[in-house]
Amino acid sequence: MAAVGSGGPGTWSPGSVAAAASKHSVTSFQRRGPRASGTESGGSRLVSIAGTRPSVRNGQLLVSTGLPALDQLLGGGLAVGTVLLIEEDKYNTYSPLLFKYFLAEGIVTGHTLLVASAKEDPADILQGLPAPLLDDNYKKELGEDVHSHETPEFNSKMKIAWRYQLLPKMEAGPVSSSKFGHYYDVSKKIPQELIEASKWHGFFLPEKISSTLNEEPCSLTPGYMKLLQFIQKIIYEEGFDGSNPQKKQKNILRIGIQSLGSPLWGDDVCCTENCDNSHSLTKFLYILRGLLRTSLSACIITVPTHFIQNKAIIARITNLSDTVIHLESFIGSNRETNPLYKDYHGLIHIRQIPRLNNLMCDVSDVKDLAFKLKRKLFIIELMSRISIPPIPS
Repeated sequence: MAAVGSGGPGTWSPGSVAAAASKHSVTSFQRRGPRASGTESGGSRLVSIAGTRPSVRNGQLLVSTGLPALDQLLGGGLAVGTVLLIEEDKYNTYSPLLFKYFLAEGIVTGHTLLVASAKEDPADILQGLPAPLLDDNYKKELGEDVHSHETPEFNSKMKIAWRYQLLPKMEAGPVSSSKFGHYYDVSKKIPQELIEASKWHGFFLPEKISSTLNEEPCSLTPGYMKLLQFIQKIIYEEGFDGSNPQKKQKNILRIGIQSLGSPLWGDDVCCTENCDNSHSLTKFLYILRGLLRTSLSACIITVPTHFIQNKAIIARITNLSDTVIHLESFIGSNRETNPLYKDYHGLIHIRQIPRLNNLMCDVSDVKDLAFKLKRKLFIIELMSRISIPPIPS
């Protein structure tokens, strides 16, 4: 049954959450080693959780973003305990798709969802999620967009500049449902029975603020404070932080926050360069990341950074996020009519990739990434494989 949470814990205070943020333990459960058999052995072995897998690089527990090509770009998936920040495209056309992929993947894998928005009811967001793509029909659905990356057909027909030969090939075809990550059909809606069988919590800002009077003085805006209360309540009461052990089996909390920083959240960071609440958004992200670091949760946030005039604030937001992706749409730009980009709808920029347990963040060395929205699929490709002409023999 779908469960919609309400209200925040009465004992919450900004100081108590800040204390959680000060903990330095990152949810890096185990270094590379023998995998667990599904049972805990004194907490020393990685517990098997549906819809997750350990990173081959550092043993960090990963969840899928719902877009396998994006998982590859992020080093295998989104690390549990981290924040994925999506800088919205100018007209907010394509960023909602990545947001919905993340939530749809949570429903398919049986994860608990927490959906927060200031402009759209979370129940309506769930109704608009894409339907899972059946594995046995994926070739018919994808058509010519399916490319096997086991056959070097492309490399055998032409010679490409050496620096492009080193770029990784993007996975374009669906995997088996038993594997990590799934594919979705954006032309169809997720079956209602899957939504009803899932567990989710909704935070719709107008409903939370309208019933709130006489707020205590706080450096956070009322919307941000209420949302932190709500997230902390779900994490603590449902045992995602380990303080209240989950009764049946361990699960992942997927948190999705839509258009954070917009005026609908009571924040003026997008309205003027010298805003009064410039530290409210950054403090929210700092406290949120502290909660994530000590819990079995992963978060995706969309932010309309193209409205933020103060570049210093954007830099702070980036530094307080673990993974940062920017979507650049061709709508309304000269690239929309440029023959070089005729097969694409925009570019995707990987601004930042987390380097966990280190002080510095990594920067992706994969460039020239473009996306296109087909009738049923959102596809990410390396532009260099198509736009760079072959070198004559």
